Amino acid sequence: MTALTKPVRTRVAPSPTGDPHVGTAYIALFNLCYARQHGGQFILRIEDTDQVRSTPESEQQILASLKWLGLNWDEGPDVGGPHAPYRQSERSAIYREHADILLDKGHAFRCFCTAERLDRLRAEQTAAKGALGYDGHCMSLSAEEVATRVAAGEPNVIRMKVPRPAPEATREEATCEISDLLRGTISIDWKEVDMQVLMKADGLPTYHLANVVDDHLMEITHVLRGEEWISSAPKHKLLYEYFGWDMPQLCHMPLLRNPDKSKLSKRKNPTSITYYERMGYLPEALLNYLGRMGWSMPDEREQFTLAEMIADFDVSRVSLGGPIFDVEKLAWLNGQWIKGLAPEQFVAAFQRWITPEYLARVASQIQTRVSTLSEAVDKAGFFFAGKVALSAESFAHKSLGPEQVKTILQLALWELEALRHWDHAHISELLQRLSGALGIKLRDFMAPFFVSMAGSPSAPPVMEAMAIMGPDMTRARLREAITVLGGVSKNETKALEKQLAAFRRGESLTAPAAVAENPSAQ
Repeated sequence: MTALTKPVRTRVAPSPTGDPHVGTAYIALFNLCYARQHGGQFILRIEDTDQVRSTPESEQQILASLKWLGLNWDEGPDVGGPHAPYRQSERSAIYREHADILLDKGHAFRCFCTAERLDRLRAEQTAAKGALGYDGHCMSLSAEEVATRVAAGEPNVIRMKVPRPAPEATREEATCEISDLLRGTISIDWKEVDMQVLMKADGLPTYHLANVVDDHLMEITHVLRGEEWISSAPKHKLLYEYFGWDMPQLCHMPLLRNPDKSKLSKRKNPTSITYYERMGYLPEALLNYLGRMGWSMPDEREQFTLAEMIADFDVSRVSLGGPIFDVEKLAWLNGQWIKGLAPEQFVAAFQRWITPEYLARVASQIQTRVSTLSEAVDKAGFFFAGKVALSAESFAHKSLGPEQVKTILQLALWELEALRHWDHAHISELLQRLSGALGIKLRDFMAPFFVSMAGSPSAPPVMEAMAIMGPDMTRARLREAITVLGGVSKNETKALEKQLAAFRRGESLTAPAAVAENPSAQ
C-alpha cells in the first residue's frame, strides 16, 4: 500500500428517500475499513436535497440500520463534529455561496430554458441518434440580459460549463482522465459530459455541487463509491479545478448484482437492511457477507468479524467482477454464525430480535382473540415468520378472480413502495382510496391482503398488522404473493402502470372482470 501524506477521511452519504439499502451498508463498510486500516476517520453525511422524497423517518431508519450492523461513524448528524451540519438541507447558504463563486469566475451560467424546450431538444437529439445533453443555448447570453431576466423573476437554474474541444483537438485535449484506486486511469470524452445543473430553480443544489463542496469542506481524502458514478467523475474533477481545490482519491467499487447478473434491485432480491433484521439474520453475518462482496481475506476464509476485516483490509484485493448478492448463500453463512453461538448467546440474540416493543404491539392485536396463551403461537405466528405458506388456491374468493387479485396487489405494492409515512392511518387511507378507484368493496378488496400477510383469510386487523410488521416485510410478502399468483408479465406491467398513473391523477380505474374467470371461487 502507498504511503499517505495526510490523515485519511472517508465518508458515506446516503439519501433518506426510502428503505435503508444493503448497497449503502456495502459502501459504508468499505469506507469504514479503509479509514480504520489507515488510522483515519469515517464520516456519515445525509444527502437530503431531494426535499420531495426525503423524510426524517427514512433518515432514522438508515442511522439505526447502520448502527445495528456495527458500522459506527466519527462525525455525523447525530454525533456532531467540527464540520457540522451534516445534513445537506441545513447547508443551503454554503452551496449558494459556492455557486456564486462559479458564476463570478465564469465557470457557470444561468439557464432559462423551459422544460418544454429541453424536452424538444432531447427528442431532436434522440431522433438524430446524437449525443444527449444540454446544447449551451443560454451560455452566451449577455450579462445585461441575464440581470434583466433574473430581476423580472424568470425561473432559472445554474449550469456548469464543460469543455467542448474543437474537432481538430488532440486525444489528450478531447478527453478527461480520472485516477482510480482500482481501475488506474479512466478516460472519458468531454463530448459525453453534460453541462450539469448545479443549482435548481428552487435554490437547492443538485448532488454534484453539494457533493464536491461538502467533500472539500469536510476534508474527505478518499471517496469509495459505486461504479455507477464513474460517468460523473469528469464533472466532479472539473468542479475541483474550477474552485482550485485538490480532488480526493476516487475508488469506484463494483456494483452488487442479482444472481442473473443484473443490478441488485428490490424487484428481484430483498434489498432493505431492515428486511434482513426482521427476518432474523445476525448483524455480524450480514456484515460478513457484505465484506465478501468482491473482496476476500488473505487466507480466503469465508467467516470473519469486522475487526478481522479491518486488520487485514487492502483495497487492492477488491475484484472488479460484479459481486453476486445471493440470499441462499447469505442464509448459509448466517447459519454458520448461529451454530457458532453459545446457548446463552443464542438466547440473547433471540431476545434482541423480538424486542419488548415489537412484542407489545403484536400482543395488542391478538390478546382479545385467544382463550389460552398457547393459542398465541398460531394467532401471532405470521408476525414473526419470514415467509408464510401461500398457494394460488389460497387467494380463491367468491367475488375476486386471479387477475383482479393481481391487479389489487400490484397497484397496492407500487403505492406502498412510494408511501413516505408508514403507519396505520396512511396505509388505511391509501388502500381505501385504491379500493374506491377500482370500484371494489373494501371488505372484498382487503381479502388478498389478509392472505398475503398471514397466509389465511382470518387474521387480526390486517392494516394494523402491516403497520406493525413494517414496510420491508409487508412489501416482501406482497411480492411473494404476486409471484405465487404467476407474476406480472411485461404487457400486464405496462397496462398496470397506466392504471397507476390514472390513479395518481385521481381517476377511477377499471379492474379486470373476476367471477366468471374464477370458477373455483363459485
